[in-house]
Amino acid sequence: MSSQATVAVRNAVEAACADLADGALVLVACSGGPDSLALAACTAWVGQRQRFRVGAVVVDHGLQESSADVAAEAARACIAFGLDPVIVEGVQVGTSGGPEAAARDARYAALTKAANAHDASAVLLGHTREDQAETVLLRLARGSGARSLSAMSPATGLWRRPMLDIPRAIVHECAAEECARIGASPWSDPHNTDPAYSRVRVREALPLLAETLGEGVIGGLSRSAQLLRDDADALDAWAMVEVATHVLDARPGCSIDVSALETLPRAIRTRVYKVMCERSGTTELDAGHLAGIDELITRWHGQGTLNLPGRLNAAREYGRLSVWPPEME
Repeated sequence: MSSQATVAVRNAVEAACADLADGALVLVACSGGPDSLALAACTAWVGQRQRFRVGAVVVDHGLQESSADVAAEAARACIAFGLDPVIVEGVQVGTSGGPEAAARDARYAALTKAANAHDASAVLLGHTREDQAETVLLRLARGSGARSLSAMSPATGLWRRPMLDIPRAIVHECAAEECARIGASPWSDPHNTDPAYSRVRVREALPLLAETLGEGVIGGLSRSAQLLRDDADALDAWAMVEVATHVLDARPGCSIDVSALETLPRAIRTRVYKVMCERSGTTELDAGHLAGIDELITRWHGQGTLNLPGRLNAAREYGRLSVWPPEME
């Protein structure tokens, strides 16, 4: 009989995959660590009962001497759990954004490549409740807004994270049970204890927060992410109504009547600016750029053209806020 921990993970996977059609392929991202092995084992179990196929993608980042052996062991465990196909993807990790971001970018690129090659309906990721709490703290420290502080979504396009509400300890208990069944051992990534990485330092801080503020702090951070996600979704939807109603596309630039912006809350105005700039060719805006555009509305004193990333320009002329790329100059 399976433990309560294994049942909890199976139930989470079942809920996350309830909409999949018979015969659909689900790929599990598996590193060989306890979180991803628990997810692989439980997804295989659920897939047999819900009649969808379950495979795995093992990404070898090549960052450690034994990485190829670790990837091979992870693949063998997935095969033993009954996953098919099991794909091992080697990647080259760059340097852009720092080592953590570069590894993440390489990993997601490999997962996307495998999913497209095999026509997968979803890719499952093994993030737990603690991973969510760590993400909230990291982004809070960087001064992020509601959308960023909402952290990881349970489902976004191809990606699904069934275990976001499950404590790491429960996931590890499930992994121990499932790995014992096939005679495997989860891999312990030394990077997960290396204080050179910011997430590791945050991970070490969580127990101190729990000791100071109570055991509910991790769950509270996770719930905060969900509440902020709901808020961000509502604000985004409101902003898109304003865009659809008031923004005129000049292709490739766009404009909006200043009077349509003046009565809106700042959270909606800045979202409208972001959409206008994205339509005009850049997604590289930061808080300072948005504040500069907003001053054209809230602190207007005849400012000239504002230069933005991607060589975009923004200006207020004849009662309209316009954004345009260099091609229109």
